Amino acid sequence: MASLAFRRSCAWALTLTFHQRASFLETKVTASRFAACRLKSSVLYLTRQDLPKLAYQKLKGKSPGVIFLPGYASDMNAQKALALEEFCKSLGHSFVRFDYTGCGSSEGNIKDGTIGKWKKDVLSVLDNVSEGPQILVGSSMGGWLMLLAAIARPEKIAALVGVAPAADHFVTLFNQLPLEEKRAVEEKGEWKMPSRYNEEGFYSIPYSLIKEAENHCLLNSPIPITSPVRLIHGMKDEDVPWHVSMQIADSVLSTDVDIILRKHGLHRMSEKDDIKLLVYTIDDLIDKLTTLG
Repeated sequence: MASLAFRRSCAWALTLTFHQRASFLETKVTASRFAACRLKSSVLYLTRQDLPKLAYQKLKGKSPGVIFLPGYASDMNAQKALALEEFCKSLGHSFVRFDYTGCGSSEGNIKDGTIGKWKKDVLSVLDNVSEGPQILVGSSMGGWLMLLAAIARPEKIAALVGVAPAADHFVTLFNQLPLEEKRAVEEKGEWKMPSRYNEEGFYSIPYSLIKEAENHCLLNSPIPITSPVRLIHGMKDEDVPWHVSMQIADSVLSTDVDIILRKHGLHRMSEKDDIKLLVYTIDDLIDKLTTLG
């Protein structure tokens, strides 16, 4: 843990390192916020027996590939996903972005979704769409799913990059409610979870999703992941506290773990410098993995 403690103490300095290293990437990433939208890759569908079809877009290229895992109720057209696609295209590396069941262009209803079902979606993409070792990039809930997927398919994982990773999030928030509110949610079968990202000011979360999510909690025991892990978190994140990244780092068995804190970063980490940092982090990982390979 000494190495991790040192990295934590250096978290403030990492931003300076990032600005020095990322200068050659700045033009690409700045442009990607607009140019990526002009990519003419068509939506494909993964057909699965007895399961909803998954919409995805794939860019063929070298290994390691990159797969983007969106957050709750988000989709594969998120700003970070488009920026990463443009970046991977510039490097000639493969890239996959997709929609979970009930989200975006995929089949199904989001209210029928669970952490277990969305984990199966990630595994379906790993098994049937991607080729070779992959860097999973998980945003918010996608960060939780990337950990679950890495445990289930360790042989397919080259590295993990979590952006405000929301491990155990629904369960943690629900358990913080007063007892009478918990009982009301259980009786109604639905929880109106406050959110600034929905026009109504909340997401309607089925109580069944919360109960099912309890089967996938990770933070109370060692997490059997040994691949490199990078965790990027904003210290102004009011949705998923940055301490969650600390908990993940403490729990994973990997000794190659970096935590990068953005002092003024918000939950979505979608500002220009946030995306530059994400691209730099993945570029650095690709260099490291390619050298080791």
